[in-house]
Amino acid sequence: MTTRVTFIGAGNMASAIIGGMIDSGVSPSAITATSPSDAFLAPVHERYGIHTDTDNLAAVAQADVVVLAVKPQIMKEVCEGLADAVQRRRPLIISVAAGLDAATLEAWLGGDMPLVRCMPNTPALVGAGASGLYANASVSAAQRTLAGELMAAVGLVEWVEEESLLDAVTAVSGSAPAYFFLMFEAMEEAGAKLGLPAETARRLAMQTAFGAAKMAMTSDRTPAELKRNVMSPGGTTERAIDHLETAELRRILAEAMDACAARAREMSAELGNR
Repeated sequence: MTTRVTFIGAGNMASAIIGGMIDSGVSPSAITATSPSDAFLAPVHERYGIHTDTDNLAAVAQADVVVLAVKPQIMKEVCEGLADAVQRRRPLIISVAAGLDAATLEAWLGGDMPLVRCMPNTPALVGAGASGLYANASVSAAQRTLAGELMAAVGLVEWVEEESLLDAVTAVSGSAPAYFFLMFEAMEEAGAKLGLPAETARRLAMQTAFGAAKMAMTSDRTPAELKRNVMSPGGTTERAIDHLETAELRRILAEAMDACAARAREMSAELGNR
């Protein structure tokens, strides 16, 4: 039996997941995306060949999975508009919206719904995402597998058993692409000061990050071991690492991630009270 998936919202993240699903073999005929604007839906239909609709209720009427992919600020209005329809159909709900906890979403949808919260990140747009997933108690084993397969279409999936840990996921992967983009900026600037053309420094930094990540993901050694393998006693890498350690890079990163997780908790409280 074909699983029918409806995306409420057709923005970048929805489009990335849809593209990944189709690349993994899901038929476009099993996918629907909605938006208030036909003009916004036209490019999605043309690119993927999926069904599109401006009517959320019609789109969820036969859905087995409903992916909530709208901005958190309008989520309450969207969910309350869907409540009667999803209560009748009882699909699996997957939310990719940041800062809205499962209990709040369930309440807006009429209560007692199987719901998975997903914290993706922007590299999902190029099929290299990392997503943290949490399932509430109403999600069946089969639905959990289905949610994992859906998000695996755009990258790595890791489940957490406590919803509060999604705040940590936000700090480790959800917001973290920006940490690396900042590092690329800094390395480009430093490389230019050392005499390299800025674009050369940028390309070298980005390729090196890609290579280091690939090495770490395909090796059975820990990052600490891989780091030591690059460091010759008295060499250039050791000098650079010693400087980073003396400058307390670990502390700076930990404090930044603590601040990120704290803001995620604040946003949940703020958005849930709307």
